[in-house]
Amino acid sequence: MAGGGGLTRLSRTVGLLGLRYPGGPELNEERHATWLELFFDLVFVLALLGVTARLDTRASPSAAELAVAVVLYVLIQWSWIGQSFYDTRYDPDDTLHRLLVLAATVGAGAITLGVPEAPSGLLLPVGYLIVRGCLLLMYLRVLTADRSAWDLVAVYFTGFGTGWLLWAGSLAISPAARPAVWITALAIELLTPWLGRRWLRRHPVHRTHLPERLGQFTIILLGATLTNLRDAVPSAHPPARVVVAALAAFLLPASIWWIYTTYVNSRLAVPQLGSGQGYAYLHSPAGAAVLFLGWALGVVVYEIGQSRQMPLNARLVLGGSIVTWMLCGLGLHRFALGRLPRRRFIVGLVGITLAIVVTLVVTEPDLLLGLTSALLVGYAIVVSPQIVKATKGYR
Repeated sequence: MAGGGGLTRLSRTVGLLGLRYPGGPELNEERHATWLELFFDLVFVLALLGVTARLDTRASPSAAELAVAVVLYVLIQWSWIGQSFYDTRYDPDDTLHRLLVLAATVGAGAITLGVPEAPSGLLLPVGYLIVRGCLLLMYLRVLTADRSAWDLVAVYFTGFGTGWLLWAGSLAISPAARPAVWITALAIELLTPWLGRRWLRRHPVHRTHLPERLGQFTIILLGATLTNLRDAVPSAHPPARVVVAALAAFLLPASIWWIYTTYVNSRLAVPQLGSGQGYAYLHSPAGAAVLFLGWALGVVVYEIGQSRQMPLNARLVLGGSIVTWMLCGLGLHRFALGRLPRRRFIVGLVGITLAIVVTLVVTEPDLLLGLTSALLVGYAIVVSPQIVKATKGYR
């Protein structure tokens, strides 16, 4: 891969500045997410909650507003994934690394504050520049000690560095033109691991650390989205029907938690991780499904309290979130086994079909919530034993 000479000169400069990489844990060492990583994750979850806060559970957002929310989700979640992949391969945990991660956390905080006013404000792009800039500096540190990593660093530095320059350039243009530049930069970054997969395969991720990191982020996000249910229930003397609705709505994330933790605890995907790209790509839409499901459930509970029918856009988000989660579950099952068992496929197809029909046909929020809750609970009851069975058969 070209560009090694330029990266070499940069790495020498980094070394001369006293930023040399001291070495990190071996891939065969037992590892778990650090306290610093969890702190970093929590700030990003707050940024993602800001995405759904733009939509408001008391209003019916337009298709354009929903599209902006989805793009913001991809942007924030992708910036988090970049750091998680670095941590799973390296993570020296020295003083400078901690300072760089804390600086990136400040950048994530700026993104959080910038989400409500994007694209007009500067906090979001400045925050993103800080997060990505810290990550690129971390990769340059690696080159000072591990010359075998130059191809991996070249892939990320070429793609993410190009995206960083586009983000920096967007600061100088009008707010109306920024989204086009941001989407271009994001597309380049999303394609980077795929285009560089030939080189990234030479550098496998940690087989237990990455699944744990992605899993913890998913669970934190799953719990955080319950704030939408809390906000939909009046704080003073809530009607009984609203409280019952909130409890029924809780069954959906609880069912997702049950299925997902069963899958993660099975460790079915561990032997197949490789460079981790496929596993991470499947978690991205799964996380979006969790995030927007929380918002849609907040709308359902609120509309029940107002005795009104469900807005079409909210129903589409509810059904789309459930369908996306089920599709990602099928993808994760296939990723782990290399194939999709026939029974698992049939159950998934039936679940997806029912979710689509229910959310398109049913407009009464009480009935819609009852049917979707029953669907997810039944899905968990059927799918979880299938995962356990696949684990026993795999072993």
